[in-house]
Amino acid sequence: MNWAAHAALPEEQVLHALAVKSRDNARTPVQWDASPNAGFTTGEPWLAVNPNHTEINAAAAVADPDSVLHHHRKLIALRHEHPVVVHGDYRLLLPDEEQAFAYVRTLDGATLRVVANLSGEPATVDEGLLGGALVLSTHPDAAGGELRPWESRVLLTE
Repeated sequence: MNWAAHAALPEEQVLHALAVKSRDNARTPVQWDASPNAGFTTGEPWLAVNPNHTEINAAAAVADPDSVLHHHRKLIALRHEHPVVVHGDYRLLLPDEEQAFAYVRTLDGATLRVVANLSGEPATVDEGLLGGALVLSTHPDAAGGELRPWESRVLLTE
């Protein structure tokens, strides 16, 4: 590319061309807390802070025992506590199902089953898939064969 030929482009045109390919369009500063600028800086951030930072932020996730952060922490603990999670044989249970996703892992007599509704609509699954002790769920009152929108359950039999 002949950069000399482009050196005379108007500033507006250059900035527009950069904005089209910039990742800045998909980012905002990290929302650490509900304070001004989401706790990201005491100065003026390069990008605007998302207005939802007063409700959605890292401090709120830490304070909420049912947050995605704590759910992931429980998943990590499950991985450390039960070898079947890491080393178990894997088998997909509903290969043709579009709404529900389910698989089983087995190791040394332990069976771990994961069943998830990957949609915004309720999903009915065979209750046989939901056997075992409920060790983790996105909904603390999980029960029955209907999964609520985006609900997942992890069940264990040892």
